[in-house]
Amino acid sequence: MPNQAAGGSHRAAPVHTDPQEVSVLTALSAVSDPVRIKLIRELAGSADWTRSCGSFDVPVGKAALSHHFSVLRGAGLVEQRDEGPRRVNRLRREEFEARFPGLLALLLAEDVDGDAE
Repeated sequence: MPNQAAGGSHRAAPVHTDPQEVSVLTALSAVSDPVRIKLIRELAGSADWTRSCGSFDVPVGKAALSHHFSVLRGAGLVEQRDEGPRRVNRLRREEFEARFPGLLALLLAEDVDGDAE
């Protein structure tokens, strides 16, 4: 098994954006998608570093899920790290709150599902 980890299948470590460098437009765009809202809410209800990317029940494939996590990282909302074959996540609640006071609380408290009626 150690030979597999050393092989070409190892992926690059994710790049994270400091929330202080995120524009309000980028933040709002990141939280405008129902799948990303679901990811944020599930992370908010989980302990840091306990949820792997594949543990979320969302109606998208692996490539789309990877894109959603990339958008959330780019907006400073999510931090990821690799633990063996798993990529685990944490919501950057305090950092994002310092940059955009009240936005995350609003997303977590309101019925925001992206469906307009």
